[in-house]
Amino acid sequence: MQQEPVVRLQGVSKIISSRSLVSDLTLDISPGQVFGFLGPNGAGKTTTIRMMVGLMSISQGDIIISGHSVKNEFEQAIAQVGAIVENPEMYKFLTGYQNLVHFARMSPGITKERIAETIERVGLTARIHDKVKTYSLGMRQRLGVAQAILHKPKLLVLDEPTNGLDPQGIRELRDYLRQLCQEEGITVFVSSHLLSEMELMCDTVAIIQNGKLIDVRNLRAEAGVDVLTEVAFEVNDAPRAAELISEATVQGNAIVIRLSREQIPDLNARLVREGFQVYGIRNVTHTLEDQFLQVTGGGSIG
Repeated sequence: MQQEPVVRLQGVSKIISSRSLVSDLTLDISPGQVFGFLGPNGAGKTTTIRMMVGLMSISQGDIIISGHSVKNEFEQAIAQVGAIVENPEMYKFLTGYQNLVHFARMSPGITKERIAETIERVGLTARIHDKVKTYSLGMRQRLGVAQAILHKPKLLVLDEPTNGLDPQGIRELRDYLRQLCQEEGITVFVSSHLLSEMELMCDTVAIIQNGKLIDVRNLRAEAGVDVLTEVAFEVNDAPRAAELISEATVQGNAIVIRLSREQIPDLNARLVREGFQVYGIRNVTHTLEDQFLQVTGGGSIG
């Protein structure tokens, strides 16, 4: 049975002074995944995020979070959301623990046990009683995530969470987000300009350009789903082989065709039967960057 989306963007538009920043954006986000939001500079990513968390009004359409409308049931909708937009804001003269206690007072039902559990979840146990002004950027980011998930939201929204982090900090954040999805069932909606990190972090990515949704891609093969991939067969006469296999294209000394895993040995056997020498078979991998440039026409990410 298919689960209801945690987030539904229904024809969402943002218009300022007759200029359309986001146009008719419709998107469903399933629970328990890391969902990446990509687009060139000025595509409308941050505008969309600001509308999701109530920092900007919605001109047209609606955003539904866990069954509640952001426009008409804002308090119920936002109660299901934890968010860090740009940089996490903390009281630097307080300790990490004091910051969490202060934030916990704003949401009913957060116990000391929940605070301790969250601190352990983000790996800050050893430094939680130090003042935030002594924290590295990566530690402040972790404390921000802890603050955002204290009330057990169903959706965690992060706008450029890796900005300024070193490679170790980025990897740690990636591991925490995956862990949140798997162990707490939180859906993470993340915007970032680091395509290589998004590829490692995300289950699904949506790409927008000029405020419009242009592509949604699943980066993880689902169990039981027969996924077609591009496969290259290196042969002794690629042009003649491409004539035999009409769906194939020639790339150098190989033919390339989209196949399921089960179809690969069948095509290999056919080529051999037709007298071709097959020197090698390999998957043709396309990085998220390749896919992004393909669908945006080379627009810069930002």
